[in-house]
Amino acid sequence: MAIPVETFFLDPKHQGTLQAQILQMISAGILSGRFRREEKLPSTRKLAQHLGVSRITVTLAYTELVANDYLSSRGRSGYFVSETAPEPMPEPPEKTEGDPVDWSRAIGQHFTSNFALERPLDWSKYRYPFIYGQTDPTLFDHAHWRLCALRALGQKDFGAMTADYYDQDDPQLIEFILRHSLPRRGIHARPSEVLLTLGAQNALWLTAQVLLTQSRLAVIENPCYPALRDILIQSRCRLAPVDVDQDGLQPDAIPDGSDVIFTTPSHHCPTSATMPVARRRRLLQRARDMGALIVEDDYEFEMSFLSPASPALKSLDADGRVIYVGSFSKSLFPGLRLGYLVGSEPFIREARALRASVLRHPPGHIQRTAAYFLSLGHYDAQIRRMSKVLAERRAVMEQAVREYGLEIAGARSFGGSSLWMRAPDGTDMGQVSAQLMQKGVLFEAGERFFNGSTPPKNYFRLAYSSIPAERIPEGIRLIAEAL
Repeated sequence: MAIPVETFFLDPKHQGTLQAQILQMISAGILSGRFRREEKLPSTRKLAQHLGVSRITVTLAYTELVANDYLSSRGRSGYFVSETAPEPMPEPPEKTEGDPVDWSRAIGQHFTSNFALERPLDWSKYRYPFIYGQTDPTLFDHAHWRLCALRALGQKDFGAMTADYYDQDDPQLIEFILRHSLPRRGIHARPSEVLLTLGAQNALWLTAQVLLTQSRLAVIENPCYPALRDILIQSRCRLAPVDVDQDGLQPDAIPDGSDVIFTTPSHHCPTSATMPVARRRRLLQRARDMGALIVEDDYEFEMSFLSPASPALKSLDADGRVIYVGSFSKSLFPGLRLGYLVGSEPFIREARALRASVLRHPPGHIQRTAAYFLSLGHYDAQIRRMSKVLAERRAVMEQAVREYGLEIAGARSFGGSSLWMRAPDGTDMGQVSAQLMQKGVLFEAGERFFNGSTPPKNYFRLAYSSIPAERIPEGIRLIAEAL
Protein backbone atom coordinates (compact mmCIF):
# COMPACT_ATOMS: atom_id res chain seq x y z
CA MET A 1 0.00 0.00 0.00
CA ALA A 2 1.37 3.43 -0.96
CA ILE A 3 1.04 6.63 1.04
CA PRO A 4 -0.76 9.26 -1.12
CA VAL A 5 1.45 12.17 -2.14
CA GLU A 6 -1.37 14.55 -1.12
CA THR A 7 -0.67 13.56 2.49
CA PHE A 8 2.39 15.84 2.48
CA PHE A 9 2.45 19.62 2.60
CA LEU A 10 4.92 22.29 3.74
CA ASP A 11 4.20 24.85 6.42
CA PRO A 12 5.15 28.33 5.14
CA LYS A 13 5.67 29.51 8.74
CA HIS A 14 8.19 26.75 9.51
CA GLN A 15 11.59 28.22 10.40
CA GLY A 16 13.78 25.23 9.52
CA THR A 17 15.22 24.19 6.16
CA LEU A 18 13.04 22.42 3.58
CA GLN A 19 15.03 19.23 4.09
CA ALA A 20 14.51 19.38 7.87
CA GLN A 21 10.80 20.06 7.41
CA ILE A 22 10.36 17.02 5.13
CA LEU A 23 12.32 14.86 7.55
CA GLN A 24 10.21 16.04 10.49
CA MET A 25 6.96 15.60 8.56
CA ILE A 26 7.70 11.95 7.70
CA SER A 27 9.11 10.97 11.10
CA ALA A 28 6.11 12.58 12.83
CA GLY A 29 3.78 10.60 10.57
CA ILE A 30 5.51 7.37 11.56
CA LEU A 31 5.56 8.16 15.28
CA SER A 32 1.87 9.11 15.22
CA GLY A 33 0.86 5.87 13.48
CA ARG A 34 -0.42 7.58 10.30
CA PHE A 35 2.35 5.92 8.27
CA ARG A 36 2.60 2.20 9.02
CA ARG A 37 5.44 -0.25 8.59
CA GLU A 38 5.93 -1.55 5.05
CA GLU A 39 3.91 1.30 3.48
CA LYS A 40 5.51 2.76 0.36
CA LEU A 41 6.39 6.46 0.23
CA PRO A 42 5.95 8.60 -2.89
CA SER A 43 8.99 8.64 -5.15
CA THR A 44 11.46 11.47 -4.70
CA ARG A 45 10.42 12.89 -8.09
CA LYS A 46 6.68 12.88 -7.31
CA LEU A 47 7.10 14.32 -3.80
CA ALA A 48 9.45 17.04 -5.07
CA GLN A 49 6.94 18.03 -7.79
CA HIS A 50 4.07 18.01 -5.27
CA LEU A 51 5.93 20.15 -2.73
CA GLY A 52 7.56 22.45 -5.27
CA VAL A 53 11.11 21.73 -4.11
CA SER A 54 14.18 20.25 -5.76
CA ARG A 55 14.44 16.50 -6.02
CA ILE A 56 17.83 16.50 -4.24
CA THR A 57 16.16 18.08 -1.17
CA VAL A 58 13.71 15.16 -0.93
CA THR A 59 16.46 12.62 -1.65
CA LEU A 60 18.66 13.99 1.16
CA ALA A 61 15.72 13.87 3.61
CA TYR A 62 14.91 10.26 2.61
CA THR A 63 18.58 9.29 2.93
CA GLU A 64 18.79 10.63 6.48
CA LEU A 65 15.55 8.84 7.42
CA VAL A 66 17.07 5.60 6.07
CA ALA A 67 20.18 6.19 8.19
CA ASN A 68 17.94 6.69 11.25
CA ASP A 69 16.02 3.48 10.45
CA TYR A 70 12.71 5.24 9.82
CA LEU A 71 12.75 4.22 6.14
CA SER A 72 14.29 1.43 4.09
CA SER A 73 15.39 1.62 0.45
CA ARG A 74 14.56 -1.29 -1.85
CA GLY A 75 16.49 -0.59 -4.99
CA ARG A 76 14.20 0.17 -7.92
CA SER A 77 11.07 -0.36 -5.80
CA GLY A 78 11.59 2.92 -3.89
CA TYR A 79 11.36 3.88 -0.22
CA PHE A 80 9.22 2.17 2.43
CA VAL A 81 8.54 2.66 6.11
CA SER A 82 11.12 0.41 7.76
CA GLU A 83 10.13 -2.87 9.40
CA THR A 84 12.11 -1.74 12.43
CA ALA A 85 10.82 1.85 12.49
CA PRO A 86 9.92 3.17 15.95
CA GLU A 87 6.59 2.05 17.30
CA PRO A 88 3.83 4.69 17.18
CA MET A 89 3.30 6.48 20.45
CA PRO A 90 0.30 4.99 22.31
CA GLU A 91 -2.88 7.01 22.56
CA PRO A 92 -3.42 8.48 26.05
CA PRO A 93 -6.15 6.73 28.00
CA GLU A 94 -9.55 8.37 27.96
CA LYS A 95 -10.30 10.57 30.94
CA THR A 96 -12.64 8.84 33.35
CA GLU A 97 -15.24 10.66 35.35
CA GLY A 98 -13.90 12.03 38.60
CA ASP A 99 -10.37 11.69 39.96
CA PRO A 100 -9.35 8.95 42.38
CA VAL A 101 -6.99 11.39 44.14
CA ASP A 102 -8.47 14.12 46.30
CA TRP A 103 -6.08 16.88 45.27
CA SER A 104 -7.70 19.46 47.53
CA ARG A 105 -6.49 17.33 50.44
CA ALA A 106 -3.28 15.99 48.88
CA ILE A 107 -1.73 19.38 48.03
CA GLY A 108 0.00 20.64 51.15
CA GLN A 109 0.88 24.15 49.95
CA HIS A 110 -0.70 26.24 47.21
CA PHE A 111 1.33 28.46 44.87
CA THR A 112 -1.22 29.28 42.16
CA SER A 113 -2.90 31.95 44.29
CA ASN A 114 0.31 34.01 44.22
CA PHE A 115 1.17 33.54 40.55
CA ALA A 116 -0.37 35.67 37.82
CA LEU A 117 0.70 36.00 34.19
CA GLU A 118 2.07 39.51 33.80
CA ARG A 119 1.37 39.85 30.08
CA PRO A 120 -0.21 37.93 27.18
CA LEU A 121 2.15 35.37 25.70
CA ASP A 122 1.53 36.90 22.27
CA TRP A 123 2.40 40.42 23.45
CA SER A 124 4.63 41.04 20.42
CA LYS A 125 1.56 40.93 18.13
CA TYR A 126 0.13 44.05 19.78
CA ARG A 127 0.93 47.30 18.01
CA TYR A 128 1.67 49.30 21.17
CA PRO A 129 3.45 46.95 23.62
CA PHE A 130 4.50 49.16 26.55
CA ILE A 131 5.61 45.93 28.22
CA TYR A 132 8.52 45.75 30.64
CA GLY A 133 11.39 43.28 30.53
CA GLN A 134 10.97 41.94 27.00
CA THR A 135 13.54 41.94 24.23
CA ASP A 136 13.34 43.95 21.04
CA PRO A 137 14.77 41.51 18.46
CA THR A 138 16.07 44.43 16.37
CA LEU A 139 18.44 45.39 19.20
CA PHE A 140 19.92 41.96 19.93
CA ASP A 141 23.23 40.87 18.41
CA HIS A 142 21.99 37.60 16.90
CA ALA A 143 25.05 37.03 14.72
CA HIS A 144 27.67 37.16 17.47
CA TRP A 145 25.52 35.23 19.94
CA ARG A 146 25.15 32.48 17.33
CA LEU A 147 28.93 32.41 16.76
CA CYS A 148 29.57 32.21 20.50
CA ALA A 149 27.03 29.38 20.83
CA LEU A 150 28.73 27.48 17.99
CA ARG A 151 32.12 28.04 19.57
CA ALA A 152 30.78 26.69 22.87
CA LEU A 153 29.63 23.57 20.98
CA GLY A 154 33.16 22.87 19.72
CA GLN A 155 35.39 20.02 20.77
CA LYS A 156 37.53 22.31 22.93
CA ASP A 157 34.50 23.16 25.08
CA PHE A 158 32.90 19.72 25.01
CA GLY A 159 33.58 19.19 28.72
CA ALA A 160 32.10 22.55 29.66
CA MET A 161 28.93 21.70 27.74
CA THR A 162 28.42 18.11 28.86
CA ALA A 163 30.05 17.79 32.29
CA ASP A 164 28.10 17.77 35.53
CA TYR A 165 29.60 20.64 37.49
CA TYR A 166 27.64 19.34 40.51
CA ASP A 167 27.72 22.46 42.70
CA GLN A 168 30.29 24.48 40.72
CA ASP A 169 30.05 27.00 37.84
CA ASP A 170 31.85 27.72 34.58
CA PRO A 171 35.19 29.23 35.68
CA GLN A 172 35.38 31.44 32.57
CA LEU A 173 32.03 33.08 33.33
CA ILE A 174 32.87 33.49 37.01
CA GLU A 175 36.17 35.13 36.06
CA PHE A 176 34.39 37.63 33.80
CA ILE A 177 31.94 38.55 36.55
CA LEU A 178 34.79 39.02 39.04
CA ARG A 179 37.03 41.03 36.71
CA HIS A 180 34.48 42.98 34.69
CA SER A 181 30.89 43.10 35.99
CA LEU A 182 31.48 43.54 39.72
CA PRO A 183 34.30 46.13 39.55
CA ARG A 184 31.97 48.33 37.46
CA ARG A 185 29.71 48.37 40.52
CA GLY A 186 32.59 49.02 42.93
CA ILE A 187 32.50 45.42 44.22
CA HIS A 188 35.49 43.15 44.73
CA ALA A 189 34.95 39.47 45.48
CA ARG A 190 36.62 36.04 45.39
CA PRO A 191 35.34 33.05 43.36
CA SER A 192 34.06 31.44 46.56
CA GLU A 193 31.77 34.49 47.08
CA VAL A 194 29.92 34.23 43.73
CA LEU A 195 27.19 31.79 42.69
CA LEU A 196 25.44 31.59 39.31
CA THR A 197 21.64 31.31 39.34
CA LEU A 198 18.78 30.87 36.90
CA GLY A 199 18.11 34.60 36.79
CA ALA A 200 17.59 37.16 39.54
CA GLN A 201 14.32 35.60 40.68
CA ASN A 202 16.05 32.29 41.36
CA ALA A 203 18.75 34.21 43.26
CA LEU A 204 16.10 35.86 45.44
CA TRP A 205 14.43 32.48 46.09
CA LEU A 206 17.71 30.88 47.14
CA THR A 207 18.41 33.83 49.42
CA ALA A 208 15.00 33.67 51.07
CA GLN A 209 15.30 29.93 51.62
CA VAL A 210 18.73 30.23 53.24
CA LEU A 211 18.09 33.32 55.41
CA LEU A 212 14.43 33.22 56.44
CA THR A 213 12.33 31.12 58.79
CA GLN A 214 8.75 31.48 59.98
CA SER A 215 9.91 33.48 62.99
CA ARG A 216 12.13 35.95 61.11
CA LEU A 217 11.05 39.38 59.89
CA ALA A 218 11.72 40.43 56.28
CA VAL A 219 11.41 44.05 55.11
CA ILE A 220 10.07 44.66 51.63
CA GLU A 221 9.60 47.93 49.76
CA ASN A 222 6.12 49.28 49.07
CA PRO A 223 5.50 49.31 46.14
CA CYS A 224 7.78 46.40 45.27
CA TYR A 225 8.75 43.71 42.78
CA PRO A 226 5.68 41.41 42.96
CA ALA A 227 7.61 38.18 42.37
CA LEU A 228 9.78 38.91 45.43
CA ARG A 229 6.68 39.35 47.56
CA ASP A 230 5.40 35.98 46.31
CA ILE A 231 8.72 34.34 47.21
CA LEU A 232 8.61 35.77 50.74
CA ILE A 233 4.99 34.74 51.24
CA GLN A 234 5.92 31.19 50.22
CA SER A 235 8.79 31.20 52.72
CA ARG A 236 6.17 31.87 55.45
CA CYS A 237 8.34 34.48 57.13
CA ARG A 238 6.89 37.58 58.77
CA LEU A 239 6.62 40.42 56.28
CA ALA A 240 7.01 44.17 56.91
CA PRO A 241 6.22 46.45 53.92
CA VAL A 242 7.94 49.86 54.19
CA ASP A 243 6.84 52.75 51.99
CA VAL A 244 9.33 54.33 49.60
CA ASP A 245 9.62 58.03 48.78
CA GLN A 246 11.41 59.89 46.00
CA ASP A 247 14.75 58.55 47.31
CA GLY A 248 13.69 54.94 47.71
CA LEU A 249 13.44 52.89 50.92
CA GLN A 250 13.33 54.95 54.12
CA PRO A 251 15.81 53.56 56.70
CA ASP A 252 14.13 55.23 59.68
CA ALA A 253 10.83 53.52 58.83
CA ILE A 254 12.32 50.02 59.04
CA PRO A 255 10.85 48.31 62.11
CA ASP A 256 13.06 47.22 64.99
CA GLY A 257 13.92 43.54 65.03
CA SER A 258 14.07 43.18 61.25
CA ASP A 259 16.24 40.28 60.11
CA VAL A 260 16.55 40.73 56.33
CA ILE A 261 15.96 43.91 54.29
CA PHE A 262 15.19 43.54 50.57
CA THR A 263 15.83 46.66 48.51
CA THR A 264 16.50 47.98 44.98
CA PRO A 265 18.58 51.09 45.78
CA SER A 266 20.09 51.84 42.39
CA HIS A 267 16.82 51.61 40.50
CA HIS A 268 13.75 51.04 42.62
CA CYS A 269 11.11 48.72 41.22
CA PRO A 270 8.75 50.05 39.95
CA THR A 271 9.19 53.82 40.58
CA SER A 272 12.78 54.02 39.22
CA ALA A 273 13.86 56.10 42.26
CA THR A 274 17.60 56.08 42.97
CA MET A 275 18.74 56.05 46.61
CA PRO A 276 21.34 58.78 47.34
CA VAL A 277 24.66 57.75 48.82
CA ALA A 278 23.90 59.44 52.16
CA ARG A 279 20.73 57.39 52.56
CA ARG A 280 22.57 54.23 51.57
CA ARG A 281 24.99 54.83 54.41
CA ARG A 282 22.07 55.36 56.81
CA LEU A 283 20.52 52.13 55.62
CA LEU A 284 23.75 50.24 56.26
CA GLN A 285 24.00 51.78 59.72
CA ARG A 286 20.38 50.91 60.49
CA ALA A 287 21.02 47.29 59.46
CA ARG A 288 24.23 47.23 61.50
CA ASP A 289 22.44 48.50 64.61
CA MET A 290 19.84 45.72 64.35
CA GLY A 291 22.24 43.00 63.20
CA ALA A 292 20.18 42.66 60.01
CA LEU A 293 21.26 41.58 56.52
CA ILE A 294 20.47 43.48 53.32
CA VAL A 295 19.64 41.88 49.96
CA GLU A 296 20.40 44.31 47.12
CA ASP A 297 18.68 43.62 43.78
CA ASP A 298 20.77 45.65 41.33
CA TYR A 299 18.76 45.22 38.14
CA GLU A 300 19.16 47.43 35.04
CA PHE A 301 22.28 49.23 36.29
CA GLU A 302 23.74 48.88 32.74
CA MET A 303 21.01 51.12 31.31
CA SER A 304 22.54 54.32 32.73
CA PHE A 305 22.16 56.58 29.70
CA LEU A 306 20.90 59.69 31.57
CA SER A 307 23.69 59.86 34.13
CA PRO A 308 26.36 57.51 35.49
CA ALA A 309 24.98 54.80 37.75
CA SER A 310 25.74 55.14 41.45
CA PRO A 311 28.09 52.54 42.99
CA ALA A 312 26.25 49.52 44.34
CA LEU A 313 25.17 49.50 47.98
CA LYS A 314 27.45 46.49 48.48
CA SER A 315 30.45 48.61 47.48
CA LEU A 316 29.89 50.62 50.69
CA ASP A 317 29.54 47.52 52.85
CA ALA A 318 32.51 46.94 55.15
CA ASP A 319 30.81 44.23 57.24
CA GLY A 320 29.80 41.71 54.58
CA ARG A 321 26.12 42.10 55.53
CA VAL A 322 24.95 42.98 51.97
CA ILE A 323 24.05 40.15 49.59
CA TYR A 324 24.14 41.32 45.99
CA VAL A 325 21.85 40.03 43.20
CA GLY A 326 22.81 40.63 39.56
CA SER A 327 21.36 39.40 36.28
CA PHE A 328 22.13 39.24 32.57
CA SER A 329 18.48 38.56 31.66
CA LYS A 330 17.46 42.22 31.33
CA SER A 331 20.52 43.32 29.34
CA LEU A 332 20.70 40.27 27.04
CA PHE A 333 17.31 38.56 26.86
CA PRO A 334 14.87 37.29 29.52
CA GLY A 335 14.89 33.72 28.20
CA LEU A 336 18.58 33.44 29.08
CA ARG A 337 17.68 33.02 32.80
CA LEU A 338 21.20 33.70 34.00
CA GLY A 339 21.97 35.70 37.14
CA TYR A 340 24.35 35.61 40.08
CA LEU A 341 24.64 36.06 43.82
CA VAL A 342 27.55 37.76 45.58
CA GLY A 343 27.90 37.41 49.33
CA SER A 344 30.06 36.30 52.20
CA GLU A 345 31.47 32.82 51.86
CA PRO A 346 29.34 31.14 54.58
CA PHE A 347 26.15 32.35 52.88
CA ILE A 348 27.29 31.38 49.36
CA ARG A 349 28.28 27.95 50.66
CA GLU A 350 24.73 27.29 51.89
CA ALA A 351 23.12 28.78 48.76
CA ARG A 352 25.39 26.60 46.60
CA ALA A 353 24.37 23.46 48.49
CA LEU A 354 20.69 24.36 48.14
CA ARG A 355 21.04 25.03 44.42
CA ALA A 356 22.84 21.72 43.94
CA SER A 357 20.03 19.84 45.68
CA VAL A 358 17.36 21.46 43.49
CA LEU A 359 18.87 21.93 40.01
CA ARG A 360 22.63 21.25 40.27
CA HIS A 361 23.72 24.27 38.17
CA PRO A 362 22.64 26.34 35.14
CA PRO A 363 23.24 24.51 31.81
CA GLY A 364 26.93 24.39 30.93
CA HIS A 365 26.45 25.34 27.28
CA ILE A 366 24.53 28.49 28.24
CA GLN A 367 27.22 29.44 30.75
CA ARG A 368 30.07 29.00 28.24
CA THR A 369 28.18 30.80 25.45
CA ALA A 370 27.54 33.75 27.77
CA ALA A 371 31.19 33.70 28.87
CA TYR A 372 32.35 34.04 25.26
CA PHE A 373 29.74 36.70 24.43
CA LEU A 374 30.77 38.79 27.43
CA SER A 375 34.54 38.32 27.28
CA LEU A 376 34.84 39.03 23.54
CA GLY A 377 33.29 42.48 23.95
CA HIS A 378 29.94 41.75 22.30
CA TYR A 379 28.07 42.38 25.54
CA ASP A 380 29.50 45.86 26.02
CA ALA A 381 28.79 46.71 22.39
CA GLN A 382 25.18 45.60 22.81
CA ILE A 383 24.78 47.66 26.00
CA ARG A 384 26.02 50.77 24.19
CA ARG A 385 23.63 50.13 21.29
CA MET A 386 20.67 49.48 23.61
CA SER A 387 21.41 52.53 25.75
CA LYS A 388 21.43 54.81 22.69
CA VAL A 389 18.11 53.45 21.41
CA LEU A 390 16.46 53.47 24.84
CA ALA A 391 17.55 57.06 25.42
CA GLU A 392 15.90 58.05 22.12
CA ARG A 393 12.71 56.17 22.98
CA ARG A 394 12.55 57.68 26.46
CA ALA A 395 12.86 61.19 25.02
CA VAL A 396 10.00 60.45 22.61
CA MET A 397 7.88 59.01 25.43
CA GLU A 398 8.50 61.92 27.81
CA GLN A 399 7.58 64.35 25.03
CA ALA A 400 4.36 62.45 24.27
CA VAL A 401 3.50 62.22 27.97
CA ARG A 402 3.85 66.00 28.32
CA GLU A 403 1.90 66.65 25.12
CA TYR A 404 -1.07 64.53 26.19
CA GLY A 405 -1.06 65.64 29.82
CA LEU A 406 -0.16 62.37 31.56
CA GLU A 407 1.62 62.40 34.94
CA ILE A 408 4.95 60.73 35.68
CA ALA A 409 4.91 59.56 39.30
CA GLY A 410 8.39 58.05 39.55
CA ALA A 411 11.50 60.12 40.18
CA ARG A 412 13.80 60.77 37.23
CA SER A 413 16.44 58.06 37.37
CA PHE A 414 19.74 57.39 35.62
CA GLY A 415 17.95 55.60 32.77
CA GLY A 416 16.27 52.22 32.73
CA SER A 417 13.53 51.10 30.39
CA SER A 418 10.23 52.29 31.89
CA LEU A 419 8.27 55.16 33.46
CA TRP A 420 6.12 54.88 36.59
CA MET A 421 2.87 56.73 35.95
CA ARG A 422 -0.09 58.01 37.98
CA ALA A 423 -3.63 58.43 36.65
CA PRO A 424 -6.25 60.66 38.29
CA ASP A 425 -7.58 59.49 41.67
CA GLY A 426 -10.40 57.01 41.35
CA THR A 427 -9.14 55.54 38.07
CA ASP A 428 -8.92 51.76 37.88
CA MET A 429 -5.98 51.17 35.55
CA GLY A 430 -6.70 47.45 35.49
CA GLN A 431 -9.99 48.19 33.76
CA VAL A 432 -8.35 50.75 31.46
CA SER A 433 -5.68 48.19 30.54
CA ALA A 434 -8.31 45.58 29.65
CA GLN A 435 -10.18 48.10 27.47
CA LEU A 436 -7.10 49.28 25.61
CA MET A 437 -5.99 45.74 24.76
CA GLN A 438 -8.82 45.81 22.20
CA LYS A 439 -6.98 48.70 20.51
CA GLY A 440 -3.59 47.00 20.55
CA VAL A 441 -2.24 48.81 23.63
CA LEU A 442 -0.50 46.80 26.37
CA PHE A 443 0.81 48.12 29.68
CA GLU A 444 1.01 46.98 33.30
CA ALA A 445 -1.53 48.20 35.81
CA GLY A 446 0.25 49.17 39.04
CA GLU A 447 -2.06 47.59 41.61
CA ARG A 448 -0.07 44.36 41.90
CA PHE A 449 3.11 46.22 42.88
CA PHE A 450 1.59 47.42 46.17
CA ASN A 451 1.26 45.53 49.44
CA GLY A 452 -1.86 45.51 51.56
CA SER A 453 -5.53 44.65 51.09
CA THR A 454 -6.52 47.97 49.51
CA PRO A 455 -3.76 48.94 47.07
CA PRO A 456 -4.17 52.08 44.94
CA LYS A 457 -5.51 51.32 41.48
CA ASN A 458 -4.49 54.50 39.64
CA TYR A 459 -0.81 53.68 39.00
CA PHE A 460 0.66 52.00 35.94
CA ARG A 461 4.02 51.29 34.30
CA LEU A 462 4.94 52.21 30.72
CA ALA A 463 8.01 50.47 29.32
CA TYR A 464 9.75 51.42 26.10
CA SER A 465 12.16 48.51 25.60
CA SER A 466 9.88 46.61 23.24
CA ILE A 467 8.10 49.31 21.20
CA PRO A 468 9.57 51.24 18.26
CA ALA A 469 9.93 54.98 18.86
CA GLU A 470 7.61 55.90 15.99
CA ARG A 471 4.67 54.05 17.60
CA ILE A 472 5.07 55.57 21.06
CA PRO A 473 3.17 58.88 20.52
CA GLU A 474 0.07 57.17 19.08
CA GLY A 475 0.03 54.63 21.93
CA ILE A 476 0.30 57.43 24.51
CA ARG A 477 -2.54 59.27 22.76
CA LEU A 478 -4.80 56.22 23.06
CA ILE A 479 -4.02 55.92 26.79
CA ALA A 480 -4.68 59.64 27.32
CA GLU A 481 -8.03 59.36 25.51
CA ALA A 482 -9.02 56.41 27.66
CA LEU A 483 -8.27 58.44 30.79
